[in-house]
Order: sequence, then structure tokens, then C-alpha cells
Amino acid sequence: MESTRPCASSACRTASKWRVNHLLAALFAAFSSTSTVYAQQPSPCTSAAHRAFDFWLGEWQVHGANGKQAGTNAITSAHGGCVLRESYRTPGNYSGESINIYDASRKVWHQTWADSSGLLLTLEGGLQDGRMVLEGGGIAPGGGVIKHRITWTPNADGSVRQHWESTDAGGKWTTAFDGKYRRKTTP
Repeated sequence: MESTRPCASSACRTASKWRVNHLLAALFAAFSSTSTVYAQQPSPCTSAAHRAFDFWLGEWQVHGANGKQAGTNAITSAHGGCVLRESYRTPGNYSGESINIYDASRKVWHQTWADSSGLLLTLEGGLQDGRMVLEGGGIAPGGGVIKHRITWTPNADGSVRQHWESTDAGGKWTTAFDGKYRRKTTP
């Protein structure tokens, strides 16, 4: 039968401390080498599919179809280049943000948008003929189903067109917003 008494002798206590110190040193070495391995790994988000939405990166002035400035938008790269973060603002205190990421396991782009009106959009899709097209559904204010489709088109002059379409009660697509992004100029 084993004794359940704690170490009483100094030799026993010294051996226990030695084992604990060596166990801690081994764990530290294991975690240190693991973090070194992770640090040396190339970024997992460097494929062409991951970079497909990079044309949207930058500081933008957003103009509506009428040519008037609707707001400003900052699209930044985050988390090692794996995420595009959007921050949109208007002079009238409307604001919204989105997180955009390429889901390599499903081979699809995903956007989650939330804004100061309480709107939440979840959209998915991908590159189609050089344009980013993301779609998703939701519930309309009256309780019916609504679909959203947003298309970002890079233009030859460096601007980007954003065309947001939604379905009406009859399922017909209508334009919710048609904007042109122009890069902010430094004064």
C-alpha cells in the first residue's frame, strides 16, 4: 500500500522541486518551439483567391448616382492580410462596418455588415468576371423575405462601383444604392 504522506525529508522535497522545475522548463521549451514554428509559417491568406478583393483596399470618398458625396469609407487589411475591415461614415451620422474574409474551406467570400440603423447583412459569393458579387437574404420590415446582392466593380481609372440591389415584395430586383468610390486625395 502506498503512503499518502507528503515528503518529509529534505532529499524528497529537493527531488520534487527538481521534477517540477524540469517539467516547467520542458513545457516552456515546447511552447516556445511551437510559437517559433507558427511565426515561421507563411501567411495562410496569400493565394489569388484571398487577394481577389484587394482592389477595394484604401481610403475612399463615396459618391451616389447623382454625383454628390454620400460618405467616406476606409477599407483596411487586418489579421495578417486575412480580413478586410470596412468602416463607412456619412455626414448625417449614419455609419456601418463590415468584416470580409475568404473562406478557403468553402471557396467563398463572406461579408458581415452591421450599421447604425440596426441592419445586419450576411452576404456570400465571389469573383465573377472581375467583379466581386456577394448575395444574402433576410427579413423585410413587413416580415417578408428580402434578398440582397452587392456588386463591386473595379474601374480602369482606379475607382470602384458599388451596386447594391434588393428585392421588393414581388421579388423584383431594385437598386438600393449605386455608388462610385474615388480614392481620397491628400491636400
